[in-house]
Amino acid sequence: MKVKVISVLEDNYMYLVIEESTRDAIAVDAAVPKRLLEIIRKEDVVLRAVLTTHHHWDHARGNEELARLCPGLRVYGADERIGALTHKVTHGQELTFGAIRVRCLFTPCHTSGHMCYFMWEDGSPDAPALFSGDTLFVGGCGKFFEGTAEQMYTNLTQILGALPKETKVFCGHECTVRNLKFALKVEPENEIVKKKLAWAKQRDDEDLPTVPSTLQEEFLYNPFLRVTEEPLQKFTGKTDPVEVLRTLHTERDNFKKPKERPHPQAVLAFDWGLFSPFLEKK
Repeated sequence: MKVKVISVLEDNYMYLVIEESTRDAIAVDAAVPKRLLEIIRKEDVVLRAVLTTHHHWDHARGNEELARLCPGLRVYGADERIGALTHKVTHGQELTFGAIRVRCLFTPCHTSGHMCYFMWEDGSPDAPALFSGDTLFVGGCGKFFEGTAEQMYTNLTQILGALPKETKVFCGHECTVRNLKFALKVEPENEIVKKKLAWAKQRDDEDLPTVPSTLQEEFLYNPFLRVTEEPLQKFTGKTDPVEVLRTLHTERDNFKKPKERPHPQAVLAFDWGLFSPFLEKK
């Protein structure tokens, strides 16, 4: 099982998972069909299915075009809002693509129909892979657009957190540096956070992905998986794990990059009213 990490749009990832003996392939979150098809041709594989984590356009917008260009393509997901959906899946359902096994893990919160996909090959020495969409990121978790802190706590601890620790985590966005800057604010003494942040910044400077991480690593630096740890409880002022998570999420949402100072000449222009003709309503 070979995983191709494909950077698309502003900071999204889509993935091509190749079954090496048959040269069949599965795409995860096929947002940009043209780019995906280029890689499929280059790898000389046949696309058999698309697994969509959730219906947001930056994860699912390529489904209709791929279905049109690849007759018989199967499109899996848990939400009727997913374009070109052919197979609606449920929590715990298992799929087979040649030697590749897939377990569907329902993680509602970011959207009410969010599904993660856990993949492995029986008898393979390679670590299994988790495609976590916008539920679990490297160093962070997704926004609660259609769900609650209780749901995300269940997702992270009972569903994803219970997977084998060697599981490789392939998430939906490249936001590792920002996530780890927040993690460092939460745990300024955590040396593992410092090291991972330095590594992620270097990867970012070289325009290289920070995925995959492993689940074992995430428990060492991802604050949303560390809600029972004393520094997290001290930072949030809470002890109940769900309340720690809820407070962390609010703090993370309000965690902004330092604002760039406006150009001094632009400030003067505003002071002198030079922009007024453009700002007046017609």
